[in-house]
Amino acid sequence: MVEMGMTKTAMDMLYKPESSIRQLLVMLLVNLTQLDAGITSLLQTEDEKMQGLYVMKLVRSFCRSSSETSEDAFEHVGSILVNISNQEAGRKLLLDPKRGLLKQIVRQFDSSSSLRRKGVFGTIRNCCFEAESQLQNLLLMSEFLWPALLLPVAGNKVYSEQDTSKMPLELGTVLSIERETVVDPEIRIQALEAIYLISLQEAGRRAFWSVNGPRIVQVGYEDVEDPKVMEAYEQLGSLLVNSGGTEEPSIEASK
Repeated sequence: MVEMGMTKTAMDMLYKPESSIRQLLVMLLVNLTQLDAGITSLLQTEDEKMQGLYVMKLVRSFCRSSSETSEDAFEHVGSILVNISNQEAGRKLLLDPKRGLLKQIVRQFDSSSSLRRKGVFGTIRNCCFEAESQLQNLLLMSEFLWPALLLPVAGNKVYSEQDTSKMPLELGTVLSIERETVVDPEIRIQALEAIYLISLQEAGRRAFWSVNGPRIVQVGYEDVEDPKVMEAYEQLGSLLVNSGGTEEPSIEASK
C-alpha cells in the first residue's frame, strides 16, 4: 500500500474541505506508519523541499481543540506520532526547535481524550531517547515538559508550601491544591521513563533537581500499588540516588 502511494493519497483526501471520512483516513495512516516504509513516506525524507510537511499538518490538526468539532477526527494522530517517533528521523523532526512540533504536542498532555493523552506521552517518551544529543531542545520546552511529565506521577497529596516553593509556578500551583490524579498506569510509566531518559544526562538531572522533581517522585511513589508503575519509580529513584545530587530522594524508605 505504501508503494502504491497511499500515504500521499490519504493526506490529499484528508485535507479536502468536503472530506467526510477523515477519521478513517487517519486510521489508515496509523496502520501505514506501523511499517518503516510508511514512516519514511509520511516523513517525506526523500523529498528535501517537502520533508516534514505532512507531519506538520497532522500536528497542527491534532493540536486544535477537539471541541471545535462534534467528532474528534484527529485524535488518532497521537498514534501516528508514536509510530513515527519510533524512528530516529521522526524524533529529530519532532524535536527540531525551528518547527516546534513537540512543544505543540506536549501541551495536549491534559486533554480530556485518553487516546490523545496516550499519544502525547508515548511520543514524549520516544523523543527522550534522543536526550543525549537533543537535551537542549528538550529543555527549551521545560515550562510545558516538566508539568506534563511530573503531574501524572505526583500522586494525590496536597504538597506543602516548603515543597512547592522549590518548584516553578506552573507545577507548584497545581500541586498545592486538591486535584484529579492520573491513574492510567501506561501514562505514568511513560512519564517516568521519559524522566529517566532525561536524567541519564548530567544536565538533565540538574534540570530535574531544579524543579524539585525528586521530591515529587518520592511523594508520588508512596501510594503506588501497580507493580509495573512501582518498578518505573524505583528505576528512576535508583538512578537519582546513585548519580548523586543535592540530597538523596529516599524512594525505598518512603514505602
